[in-house]
Amino acid sequence: MFRIVLHAPEIPPNTGNVIRLAANTGVELHLVRPLGFTLETPQLRRAGLDYHDLADVRIHDDTAAMWEHLAGLAVTPSVYAFTASATRLHTDVAYAPGDVLMFGSESVGLPASVLHAGAVTDRIRLPMLPTSRSLNLANSAAVATFEAWRQHGFAAAR
Repeated sequence: MFRIVLHAPEIPPNTGNVIRLAANTGVELHLVRPLGFTLETPQLRRAGLDYHDLADVRIHDDTAAMWEHLAGLAVTPSVYAFTASATRLHTDVAYAPGDVLMFGSESVGLPASVLHAGAVTDRIRLPMLPTSRSLNLANSAAVATFEAWRQHGFAAAR
């Protein structure tokens, strides 16, 4: 399946919703510190309902640790950094199992150091009206995950 990376997420219910997304789609969820909450925050647990134990969640102390983890995988994945400033749409990508869908914090998105890191395969965006600034983090992760999964016939879905 695929991997979602949330880089420095700030809002507990968004991350809780992505935990639930991960549990229901089989994606690995990677959280990169600093987190704007603790994993025991009630809003995080409430949004994730009882799916926390069903999700594969990995926590990295910083961006370097996350890059090191990805580089150590048997097959180096493509990494797609989502940003409103990209020109390529998420539907223009042919996703492969294991690919990384990376999202930044709710307030500022991905920092330039991450967006332009050598490990990033491409920067992509979700379409929005020109007057819009950004989409909700959990919604963005869901849209991207379901497009990648759709391209593979919703493998393992019932």
